[in-house]
Amino acid sequence: MSIDRDEDEDEGTATVELAAIMTTTSTPVTPGPASPPLDQPKPNDFVPPTRPSSTPFPNAQQGQTDIRCLTCQPDCFGSDDCMVMSPVSQPTVVEQNPVLTLAQLPAEIHECILDHIFGYRVSTTSPSSLNIPSVNARSWSTALRHSRRKELSNLALVCPLWRDLIQQRLYRHIKLKATVHCSNDVMAFFVRHPHLRTYVKHIEIWFPVFQPKFLHPVASGDTSLALPTVSPEGIASATYALPTDNSTLEEVFYLVSMQFPEARVMTLEGGERKKAPRVKFSFSGPSLVTRDLPEIPSIRTLIVKGQWNIIRQPKDWETISRALPNLEEWHGTYAKPKSKSYLSMASTLECLDPKITSLNLCLECDYRREMTCPPYYLKVCEQLHWCEKLAKAASNLEHLSYTGRVCHGFFDVLAKYSNPRTTRLRTIDLTVKNCCRQNAQWNESGSGITDMHFIAAFEQLVLGGIRALERLKSVELLRIRYVDLDSPVPPLNPYFMIRDGWCSGVWSEEIVTEINRVRSDIRFEEMVESFGEVGYNKEGRLVINPDFPKSRVLSLKLANYAMLSGGISII
Repeated sequence: MSIDRDEDEDEGTATVELAAIMTTTSTPVTPGPASPPLDQPKPNDFVPPTRPSSTPFPNAQQGQTDIRCLTCQPDCFGSDDCMVMSPVSQPTVVEQNPVLTLAQLPAEIHECILDHIFGYRVSTTSPSSLNIPSVNARSWSTALRHSRRKELSNLALVCPLWRDLIQQRLYRHIKLKATVHCSNDVMAFFVRHPHLRTYVKHIEIWFPVFQPKFLHPVASGDTSLALPTVSPEGIASATYALPTDNSTLEEVFYLVSMQFPEARVMTLEGGERKKAPRVKFSFSGPSLVTRDLPEIPSIRTLIVKGQWNIIRQPKDWETISRALPNLEEWHGTYAKPKSKSYLSMASTLECLDPKITSLNLCLECDYRREMTCPPYYLKVCEQLHWCEKLAKAASNLEHLSYTGRVCHGFFDVLAKYSNPRTTRLRTIDLTVKNCCRQNAQWNESGSGITDMHFIAAFEQLVLGGIRALERLKSVELLRIRYVDLDSPVPPLNPYFMIRDGWCSGVWSEEIVTEINRVRSDIRFEEMVESFGEVGYNKEGRLVINPDFPKSRVLSLKLANYAMLSGGISII
């Protein structure tokens, strides 16, 4: 009985405790804050946060706020069926395919279009715009001038934007005739159109060496020199004389300095003819003293064609150099090889200004082999060694490009006068007409791939250039080449080039040894032992089927030229 009583008491106690837990009033706990109502109004002083400046779209873009049925007709906009959520902004009409006009295209597109028509423009201030190693006279003559300039001038009428772009290209390179009548016309034209003066970057001036000789008197007021009427039989009846209306160099420099303030390149063409007249620098005064030429500070590059008719002695160069205080590049070309060309340039190079950093000389433009050394160069050898004069001038340059006669003595003297710590010479480009040889017989002084005496001299020239690199630390490009337009196998014309750590052209065991000694980081791109399939015909002449009929030759072993000395036939 006692046990049953204890169990009933435990059950009653558990029931009381459970009831106390289930009753909320039995555990008085402080209630938390009430939840805010859903439709709570925003305070009036609320300021939305400012968008950071780093976001791509600083201004928020509002989308379309009007929502309507796509099937509704226009007359339903005023009815209640049209669901308008917010009348803040009206819907904007956006064209699906907007039409762009030519004038709305970016400026880069216009430049690309005109570059495709005119050709890409070459910089007049940086010689790095052309490949090797600096611009030459032939490249500059066509770099900025377009052959169809008259036909393309109508493109300036397309739109106002094209007017300036077309005129910049048309007047970028102009060519003038150095006569008094033409100079006056040019002066009057640019006075009427002053906005065109700044477009001129390259001014080319040529001095006539012929003038038609009239059989009838010319009126005093008629200063034009029109050519005689050409008959079907030709112009054999026409006669010519020395020009009488040519301008002086002083007048030409005055015209350029006054009318073309942005010109960077100036070309002077002296012309070529038998007993050609020399260009006058100025009209001599009573004291017979040549006056200084007007200064042209904007000119950076001077190109002189037919240089013998303009510069014949050092004082001529000194007069021109003083008038061009900022000159950096000089190109000189002679029309015909003469002993006077070598002798005058030898004396002029002795007074070359330190401001000249790039020199391009072309003393002989006839790219053909010769049987023996011509008599005019023998006269030069009797008075001086041309290679020594050229080497002394090259030691102060940055770029040298030369076409003419040269030997290994050039590199020997160049290395002697160059300081490895201060030398500025970076590119050397030599086009060899022939290698001058001391005490050579008349039949041992020729040139060509079949002349072993020339091949041996060419090898010594290459070896001299490699040894000079030991002191010419800054040279990045060395090219020595021989060009023969009459060669039976043009790819066999010897050449040697070092560029960007690679070497190509002629090679021998001695050449490879010297390269490894002087610059061990230079490697040959390819080293081939033969020229191709070699055989003999019925007449005993050598027959070659070259392995490189069209591709560029990267390897020419000098020992193989001995097979060509007896003649060559190509199949």
